[in-house]
Amino acid sequence: MIQNNNYFDHLEEFLNSSLQSFQVLNINMDNWWSQIGYEGALNLGTALANCTNLSNLTLRLQGNTIGDKGASGLGFGLGKCINLQNLVLDLRKNQIGNEGSSGLGSGLRKCTNFSNLTLYLRWNQIGAIGASDLGSDLANCTNLSNLTLDINKNQVGEIGALGLGSCLAKCTNLQNLTLYLSTTKKCKVKCLKSKRLVALKIES
Repeated sequence: MIQNNNYFDHLEEFLNSSLQSFQVLNINMDNWWSQIGYEGALNLGTALANCTNLSNLTLRLQGNTIGDKGASGLGFGLGKCINLQNLVLDLRKNQIGNEGSSGLGSGLRKCTNFSNLTLYLRWNQIGAIGASDLGSDLANCTNLSNLTLDINKNQVGEIGALGLGSCLAKCTNLQNLTLYLSTTKKCKVKCLKSKRLVALKIES
């Protein structure tokens, strides 16, 4: 039986639920006092891999210290959600670094049915390599039309911003892009090369 809308704020409750029944899922674990850590994130990713009917997901894990392994585990799970069209993912303050950003992106690139994607990755020690890798992976999401990416307060730098902008310009169906990034000017020039881009907003 398909369940249309479900909300979870405890990991164990979600892990023990009917995973294949979800189409719309809202998971909020912004619990500063009850961090799930990287092991919890790995378990969460494994569970998400079984949500084969999922089309809309909001996942909030701000401040859970999941690290690079946890972010990569989430990426693996999300990459199995082949019907996912809309995703809001909040991973602020999780210390995922370059490896975590790349691992997350390697999963997201498999979600080729994405239409709307919002990623909050602020305060995660992501450098130029992690930002560029993420952009390269998102360019594979060929149906993506609306993207909000908050990668501010990291260590992206000009090189990372250029790499990110160049990759996002390859998102052939991208119409609306909101980008939060410390280095904006050169990145903006690259993003404007996206052929179908209608609205571009870049803020620091």
